[in-house]
Order: sequence, then structure tokens, then C-alpha cells
Amino acid sequence: MDVLLEGLAEAVRLLLTGDEDTWAITALTLRVSATATALALLVGVPLGAAVALGRFPGRRVVLAVANTGMGMPPVVVGLFVTVLLWRSGPLGAAGLLYTPTAMVIAQAAIATPIAVALVAAALQQVDPDLLVQMQGLGATRARAYGALLVEARLPLLAAAMAAFGAVVSEVGAAQMVGGNIAGQTRVLTTAAVLATSRGEFALAIAFGLLLLLIAFAVNLALTLAQTRPVRVG
Repeated sequence: MDVLLEGLAEAVRLLLTGDEDTWAITALTLRVSATATALALLVGVPLGAAVALGRFPGRRVVLAVANTGMGMPPVVVGLFVTVLLWRSGPLGAAGLLYTPTAMVIAQAAIATPIAVALVAAALQQVDPDLLVQMQGLGATRARAYGALLVEARLPLLAAAMAAFGAVVSEVGAAQMVGGNIAGQTRVLTTAAVLATSRGEFALAIAFGLLLLLIAFAVNLALTLAQTRPVRVG
């Protein structure tokens, strides 16, 4: 109990004093996770829509792969990305290993199957006649698909929350491809693991609380966006 109280006090101190290292770690955590989530949605939304609404060979295979990817251990993803970016690997010449870019790649690979599977599930719940009705009223194909996405905006935002939650709390892949280098690739999760290994439990709890605060703030913002009325013009 004393350790927990010390962790709470340390978290408050770090927030109020504006500790430079803590703010740098927090900023990198946000930047890496937000970028990875954005990339996952950029790929996952159109691919999930294609799986849900399209009819093409291998559609069920794509969906099965996405559903399987949702349960893949992050450390396995980290292993594959490490092999790809290793000096003797296919992309080793790019020199991306142990950089924030490598962490973004790994986290995007973790979040993309989540986005694809949840977007596909969301769009499959929308009335299939809506698209036909929109096009029958003279809407272009792009406008009809846009209206369909607006109709499914609540589960789509839930997909965004799930993708961000998966990557912001991830530690295995981030440590493997990033190396947990101070001032370069250290994020809140890897910083908490390092503090724990050193026996600095109060500091580890403080990092954990900061991580929870970030996750809560992002999910609160997306929840408020879910409840805001949207006009389809």
C-alpha cells in the first residue's frame, strides 16, 4: 500500500514539476501511438469496408487473417519487424531499427488487423439496402459510401479506440524494435518496465498512471465525438 501511495505521489510530482525526461517520454508515447493508429485506420478503414461490402475472391481469407491478427502476441509482431529491419534483413539498408519509425511500423502492424476486423464487423451491421437507396436517389458512389461510414460512425470510433488502446499499452514489440534508448525510443511502457527491473516501484507506478491518464483522455475525446450529433449534408 505504501508503494502505491508513493507511486501516486511521484506521478503528481512528475506532472506538477514538469520533469523534462517525463514530458519527453510522454510526448514520444503520444506521437508514436497516434501515428501508428492513424496509419492503421488509413489502411484498415478502406480494407475493412472492402471486406464488408465487396465481393471478391479471397474476401473471407482476408477477414480470417484480420481476425487472427487481432489475437497475435505483440512480441511476435516485434520479432517479424525486427527481422525485416535488421542490418542483414530485407529493409536493413534503411537503418530504421531502434528508431521511433520502427516502433510506429510495429505498432501499426499490431493495430491494422484490429481496425480491419472491427470496421468490417461495423459495416456488416448497417442496413445493406442503404447503399442501394442512396445511389437510387442520385448519390455518387463516393457520396453513398461516405454516408454509409457516417451511419456506422459509432462502431468506427470504437475501432479507433480499440486500435489506440492496443498500441499505447504495448511493450514487447516497442522494446524489441525500439531498444528502449533514453531520449530516443523510450516510451511510458518501456520506461515502466525498466523502472520495475531496477526496483524503482514508485516511479514505475507513476509511469503507469500517466499511461492510464493518456488512455483515458483519448477515449474520453472519442466518446464525446461518438455522442455528438452529425449532419449528413
